[in-house]
Amino acid sequence: MKYVLIIGVLVSLQLSLYLGVEKKVDRAADTWKVDFFDDFETFNPENWQDQRIWVNNETHCYVPNGEFGTREVSDGTLKLKVVNIGAKRPCDNLDKYGKKHPDTQFAAGRITSKNRKEFIKGRWTARLRLWSNGEASMFPAWWILGAQNNEPPVQEDDENICWPVTGSGEIDIFEHHGDHQKDHFTTGAIKSLGECDKGDWWSLRTGVDATLNDFHEYSVEWEGNDLVYRLDGQEVYRNVGEGDNYPEPMFAILNYAKITDSPMTGEWVMEVDWVKHEYEE
Repeated sequence: MKYVLIIGVLVSLQLSLYLGVEKKVDRAADTWKVDFFDDFETFNPENWQDQRIWVNNETHCYVPNGEFGTREVSDGTLKLKVVNIGAKRPCDNLDKYGKKHPDTQFAAGRITSKNRKEFIKGRWTARLRLWSNGEASMFPAWWILGAQNNEPPVQEDDENICWPVTGSGEIDIFEHHGDHQKDHFTTGAIKSLGECDKGDWWSLRTGVDATLNDFHEYSVEWEGNDLVYRLDGQEVYRNVGEGDNYPEPMFAILNYAKITDSPMTGEWVMEVDWVKHEYEE
């Protein structure tokens, strides 16, 4: 009877410790609250707008309203595409200096939550996949940008700060550089060098291997002074001490770009299941 009692006490103690851990984990999880979620049952203009802009010497034209099938919502997901339309046509996209994009036979989709959904710090996550990857010139991306950015569309008086200084800072959550490697993406912040158009692209970035044709959750969160990047909830990279360099409200961008003159095969598709932002109480 004595031994049975001792064993019972030990089991009870072990169970209490286990439940205590579980409760601790639950409490930690409960500190995150969702303040924005879009599961793309439709394209909601209260959350997103098309963005027509010429950056990074991209060789396609961003087109509005899903023209040529470049932005499609179907079966509960968003598909952003690069499409070869077969013949060169005029493109009205302008770069930040007002230069017009040359005629091109490629059209692409790009959406932004600018002036729709903008948040300070917290955690941004998207669940997405590529239908194919590793082809030269592919450049799909999921990223956030400071809300005072002065690039189109300029819709509010305070949108007058040049990239990438504070107010127009950039954090890249997922980028796939098809010229470099299949099943590989990069993640990290752009380090501002304190002047317009002066950014260090590489010192705060890392490469991560993943099967990009499968759905994954790609996120960045502010943890104290750090920026923490996660793949399916697991930390893959950390910008130590960089979080306070991004105090401004930030909006989300999803786009699929073509960045060189390399030929393409078929349509290039990034499929997005959902996007959300959370804040920590």
